[in-house]
Amino acid sequence: MRERNLISLVVIIALSILSLYIALPVEKPEIIRNLIFWQDPRARDLQIKQGLDLKGGLQVLLTTSVEAGQNITGTMETARSIIERRVNSLGTTEASVQLQGTDRILVELPGVSDRQLAIELIQKTGLLEFVDGGFSPPPEGTPISTTYGLYRGLQYPETAAVGKAITDSGKITDTSQLYQTAFTGEILESNAQPQANAGQFAVNFSVKPNAQKAFEQYTGSHVRQPLCMVLDGRVLSCPTIQGVLTTGGQITGRFTAEEARSLAVTLNYGSLPIPMKIDTVRDVGATLGAESVRRSVIAGVIGLAVLALFLIVYYRLPGVIGALSLLAFALFSLALFVLLPITLTLPGIAGFLLSIATAVDANILVFERFKEELRGGRTLRGAVESAFNRAWTSIRDSNVSTLLTCVILFLFGNVFGASAVKGFAVNLILGIMMSLFVTMVVTRTFMRLAFYDAKPELRENKALLGV
Repeated sequence: MRERNLISLVVIIALSILSLYIALPVEKPEIIRNLIFWQDPRARDLQIKQGLDLKGGLQVLLTTSVEAGQNITGTMETARSIIERRVNSLGTTEASVQLQGTDRILVELPGVSDRQLAIELIQKTGLLEFVDGGFSPPPEGTPISTTYGLYRGLQYPETAAVGKAITDSGKITDTSQLYQTAFTGEILESNAQPQANAGQFAVNFSVKPNAQKAFEQYTGSHVRQPLCMVLDGRVLSCPTIQGVLTTGGQITGRFTAEEARSLAVTLNYGSLPIPMKIDTVRDVGATLGAESVRRSVIAGVIGLAVLALFLIVYYRLPGVIGALSLLAFALFSLALFVLLPITLTLPGIAGFLLSIATAVDANILVFERFKEELRGGRTLRGAVESAFNRAWTSIRDSNVSTLLTCVILFLFGNVFGASAVKGFAVNLILGIMMSLFVTMVVTRTFMRLAFYDAKPELRENKALLGV
């Protein structure tokens, strides 16, 4: 048992040192940044991201090219919702996406300095078509004209003519063929996932149940024929149908990891219902300013210090353990914010501070039970194990009720576009999960090491044990 506790202690210390390094505002080497593959490489600086209210960011104004006088109010709300899901799919960026008038959408991206990255996140329409490649499928990256793009005329208004397509430079060019659209991305479930296989990247997709029969019939009648994947009028790849497909398949091509991930996000969150164009992109300053940030940091440090002092004064030796656990909680949480990453705004910071209270509360439940067990005559070792076992039900129930409340806040924030509410809920959820880990693993390891092999005299030292 002692050897296992020592191993746990070494792991905790190593994680604490690593978390401290990640949380520090120092430039990390590229070899370390490359390990964080789930973040976009252009924003992968491994620094704590601050929101619009703390640091500022980019403001992007989108306008539609639909002619004036058309009723597009409902369509604009759909476009706003899709853009918000793209830029804030986990509720961690706290982006603001709002309608302005009847034909404009204002997007504010906190902590983003790369203009091109912001534009790519927002503007891509994401219209996927499964196109019959014919006897001579077009090469990857080729702009083509499709029957759906032609007759729909909304996604590609400039190419709503036979044999027209848009080049990389935005110019309209002639093509020699009109390709037949078999299906659109409307048949897909919202669970597309990138996959790596032997250094090659692809995107797995699933077909909705009501479209599986038609998808099966088409692929069954076109075995050994090319089926091109076309995104926004441009060929992604033209794989050959190897067999009958029913529930889904895989989009292959010469994708990088970032391209595969971006494609999966686009497919999951749908295409914009109307064409949008970037009107203006400008920097916005922090609404609270550096002084507010400085005061918030000072208040947080003072709060942690007061909590640690209370634990030490009231619980003595167990309180010292609690203070160390609290420090580990803060380090682990900050590192998690950097790695995910999470954009910190004042509501998000409030969620984090509230989670600190839950971490302290869990430790207090354990320490109070520990004191009761000692008063009941248990040994130090027995008191430690009984304290955690009997306090667990109270810790579990209180945290589950808080988690349920957070889920409700997240869902309501998602429905009404209140990103600040979502950010608060996400930060509090992460903090609660982290507090459970720290209490049941870190604090327990420290207490086992402190009391398992302690001398008998310590059992009688009530002042040191806080009994």
